[in-house]
Amino acid sequence: MNWFVDAMRTSIGKKLLMAVTGFGFIGFILIHLAGNLTFYLGRDAFLAYVTFLHGFEPLIVVTGVTLLILAAVHVTTGTVLFLQNWKARQGRYAVNKNAGGRTIGSATMPYTGFLILLFVVLHLSQFHFIDPAEGNVHDVAVATFSSVLYAIVYIVAVILVGIHIRHGFWSLFQTIGWNHDKYMPLIRAVGILFAIAVAVGFGFVPIFIGITT
Repeated sequence: MNWFVDAMRTSIGKKLLMAVTGFGFIGFILIHLAGNLTFYLGRDAFLAYVTFLHGFEPLIVVTGVTLLILAAVHVTTGTVLFLQNWKARQGRYAVNKNAGGRTIGSATMPYTGFLILLFVVLHLSQFHFIDPAEGNVHDVAVATFSSVLYAIVYIVAVILVGIHIRHGFWSLFQTIGWNHDKYMPLIRAVGILFAIAVAVGFGFVPIFIGITT
């Protein structure tokens, strides 16, 4: 773990860790979204996707462990950066906080990240450890999203994920040095479209259930 300790000592090292782990989460979200879209095709299509996915059980276990490690690194590094930036800002409140092109996404990254972490814990408790006696994943999802409170929490959470991704996506490329004026507008546009796709693709599931059941 010497590489991790050395990286944590430098600002650029911490930002690179955030970029690498963030890229891993973006990849997972993209795959997860593609699978969840089968929900809109009906119960049989979604269960077929779930059955196909569980045919790769060893890979799922490895992926789960990998995501857990990425989450630990991402949250720890993000927290350290937030505390360092917070200390650096002390005594400089006269400076305009909106200077430098700050957006809602950049200004709220630590807070949306923390709220997303809480949501992930809640979401996993609902869907990751399903007792077969309670039914299949589709039926559990329908029953869970039938709760208006949980549906609202879920929709708000995926909107926060979209806001987090919208800033994190282009920030990732900026951190690794791909911030050329020629390409950054396209990267920003792709980031916005991806963030919208995530928020809408996931967020419409409770609404779809409410309409169709």
